[in-house]
Amino acid sequence: MKYLLHLLIYFNIYSILALSLNLVVGYCGLLTLAHAAYFAVGGYVYALSTLKFGWGFLPAAALAMLVGAGLSLAVSVPAWRFRGDFFVLVTLAVQTFLFSLLYNWSNTESLPGTWSNLTNGPLGLAGISRPVVFGFKLEGIGSFATLATLLLFATGAVFRLLKASPWGRLLKSMRDDELVARGLGKNVRLAKVYVLAIACASAALAGTLYASYVTYIDPSSASLDQSILMLCMLLVGGAGNFRGPLVGAAVLLAIPELLRLVHLPDALAGNVRLLAYGLLLVVMVHARPQGLAGEYGWK
Repeated sequence: MKYLLHLLIYFNIYSILALSLNLVVGYCGLLTLAHAAYFAVGGYVYALSTLKFGWGFLPAAALAMLVGAGLSLAVSVPAWRFRGDFFVLVTLAVQTFLFSLLYNWSNTESLPGTWSNLTNGPLGLAGISRPVVFGFKLEGIGSFATLATLLLFATGAVFRLLKASPWGRLLKSMRDDELVARGLGKNVRLAKVYVLAIACASAALAGTLYASYVTYIDPSSASLDQSILMLCMLLVGGAGNFRGPLVGAAVLLAIPELLRLVHLPDALAGNVRLLAYGLLLVVMVHARPQGLAGEYGWK
């Protein structure tokens, strides 16, 4: 039972990530490789807020989302002028910068006191406390799974409302033809700022869940591999609707669990998992480019 709850928690975390990424990729048509960086930033902000300042889960999570939304300007402002391959390169640069910042902010002599070793470099931050919500400490895996599920439902409900609103239709019009949306007098630049702020804040929320569940966070959470995994979830499940990201998260989380049944050697298991991901992507691109449950197919 604990194993199933463990899988449910990871499904909830990666579903929030896939849904938030779908808001940018599926509705706006902006392909980003920086999502894992905001996921890691959320985890680090939560860890530092609880370890160094003794904050509770709710204020620490709120601060993580606020920082994620603020740092989204590093992606949304370049999106005013760049699209396509150039925008992907900008997001890759942001991802690399944030990963390097988390990896190298250790024993910096030029900074005073607490700030000199903020992220502990490649060793990461350990001993992160489990959430305390309204006086209840969620130590058990069942209670934590309940919290993660409630946050997934809340995030999903917000995204469904956004999709059904006129603002959601504006995002789709931007994806299909940005020039037409501009010609109709829509403020496309402001819409990009809002959508990336919401998506990055949601990724930071997923990061707080991850850090509080594992009680540890390190720079590998911001790696390019993680960004590609999140993008694969979206492309396999399908972009442009609500169910696609959930299907993609379930499928790609199921692959390594199914490989456990084969009892592969540890040195081989990681390579086989990557091979399975790559083969699945190739098959999806040729057989069903819109994804298993998607509406929007990449051309």
